[in-house]
Amino acid sequence: MVARRQNILVADDDPVVREVVRRYLEHDGMTVTEAADGNVAMAALQNRGAGIDLAVLDVMMPRPDGIQICRTLRSEWRSDIPIILLTALAEEDDRVLGLEAGADDYVTKPFSPRELALRVASVLRRSGGRSAEDTSTLRDGVLEVRLDSQAVYVDHVPLELTAREFDLLAFFLAHTQRVYSREELLEQVWGWSFGDLSTVTVHIKRLRAKLGDRHRIETVWGRGYAWGRTDSPNEVAQNAD
Repeated sequence: MVARRQNILVADDDPVVREVVRRYLEHDGMTVTEAADGNVAMAALQNRGAGIDLAVLDVMMPRPDGIQICRTLRSEWRSDIPIILLTALAEEDDRVLGLEAGADDYVTKPFSPRELALRVASVLRRSGGRSAEDTSTLRDGVLEVRLDSQAVYVDHVPLELTAREFDLLAFFLAHTQRVYSREELLEQVWGWSFGDLSTVTVHIKRLRAKLGDRHRIETVWGRGYAWGRTDSPNEVAQNAD
């Protein structure tokens, strides 16, 4: 049986951007659904028949913008569909805002279409590319992470995480008692050899918030993050950024 081609929603009010991105993604064997504004994008995401596998959303498009759609997907619809934001905003605070809304990744305009296509492939691989043979489960007290189904449970209650949040948590549980810098986490979890380190910081913050008092992500000053280290209290600040 021929596998279904992955369907990427590209939502941007600039037809040139949509055309260029569509050609690159189709060259990589993907199907593209285009949307010229937020309302069309929302309709496509609500249409189960469309089978959207990943959404590329422009932050500045009208009715509603990419960040508003991202918030709706994560907070109201409880959707874990991977999201990449396109933004022309250069300030770090604006990029962080998109990540805090629940985006998995972002690309700053002007961007290389090839870079965006590679980011799409990377996020898709991380969100659904685990081996069918990977049936192991990671546990820490009442926290349970099932790698085969990408499900997380706290006291047997399911916890909703995005694909990146899941990968970050699974990485920590598989590599306890070791400090990882933001650069190392960016490479190990995101698969990037370079990038904006605030991406890691925001995802750490989001993961801590969702896990509440069940998280054991500790900040080791000047070095990075670790899960459940036992260093002295003076070195570790559990709730710091």
